[in-house]
Amino acid sequence: MSATAAQDRRTVLRCDGLVKRFGGITATDHVTLAVEAGARHALIGPNGAGKTTLINLLTGVLPPTEGRIELEGTDITTLAPHERVGRGLVRTFQINQLFASMTPRETLALVVAQRRGRGARWWRALDRDADVMQRAEQLLAQFHLADSADRRTEHLAYGKRRLLEIAIALACEPRVLLLDEPVAGVPPGEREELLHTVANLPRDVSVLLIEHDMDLVFGFAERITVLVNGGVLTEGAPDAIAADPRVREVYLGHGAQA
Repeated sequence: MSATAAQDRRTVLRCDGLVKRFGGITATDHVTLAVEAGARHALIGPNGAGKTTLINLLTGVLPPTEGRIELEGTDITTLAPHERVGRGLVRTFQINQLFASMTPRETLALVVAQRRGRGARWWRALDRDADVMQRAEQLLAQFHLADSADRRTEHLAYGKRRLLEIAIALACEPRVLLLDEPVAGVPPGEREELLHTVANLPRDVSVLLIEHDMDLVFGFAERITVLVNGGVLTEGAPDAIAADPRVREVYLGHGAQA
């Protein structure tokens, strides 16, 4: 393998033997997972599989009972969530968490400014920071929000709010982006734009997608990990996962419910 190929396949996010117990219940059972640079990696599994718990462990919302988490080779197991974001591990949520009274332009300018160390300033002064506003405008265009840039977020269609949430995540300059059910609750008529945007995320961002929508999973992922009862059942390319009888039995064969 060439040096370039080896670099392209380096692991950017890894967990080894990750365990989370709540009393006598083991929610995450010795999970080992590696996300490579530039990955389009999906995490799927039935209800109760432990997907949300695993993501909460990776992002620092929950402390592990056992195991280790590394981001680009550095142990982040005990880091707080905001410290992980600062190092480039960023997450979106199933339920969007936005400032309803702010516009997409204001929101993105504020996030960009915060990321660049100017977050103490009130947003109305940010229009004098040309580089902040330029980046905000780039994100508005990239996420099809330019036409809604000055509308209060509470008045946006739900699909646009989901797009804004992903734009906010990208404004944080992630090295690894965890997309937690990005199309959850999005009406069918608004899904195509969101799916297209997710598919066209920049390749310098490694993506771990948590999703129950199989069209999105198999259209997006180049590698899939299947979680069942808190542990990894199998992992592989989409074709191999779709053909695996164990996966069909415990997941795909049950109406593709996450």
